[in-house]
Amino acid sequence: MKGWLFLSLMMVGSLFALTGLRQFFIEPLDDAGVNAAWFVIQLLPLLLPLPGLLRGSLKPVFFMCMSSMLYFIHGVLVVFDPEMLLFGIFEILFALGLCTSTAILVRTIREQEAQLPPSEED
Repeated sequence: MKGWLFLSLMMVGSLFALTGLRQFFIEPLDDAGVNAAWFVIQLLPLLLPLPGLLRGSLKPVFFMCMSSMLYFIHGVLVVFDPEMLLFGIFEILFALGLCTSTAILVRTIREQEAQLPPSEED
């Protein structure tokens, strides 16, 4: 499980870096404050479930899997811009890597929870 968690964190970091590179250096907005705010808004789907991903909780890992599809869709849109082709390809690859690794994590967590003995409630 730790290997899949590490791979998931690598994919999150890669999407974080790719978004920051594009937002601040490739296609920056005119105002620095608006640029930073837009950067945070773009990363919220990754930042919100990140603490739960680090704990290995089921729901945040599942939410991270679903939110990776937002970055996949954005990558598909970006790939049709000839100047941003490489960034689009990398975004698609990182999003698919995140989706795959978190989907396997969800399966692993559910299997581990199924093997736990039922707790005695008195």
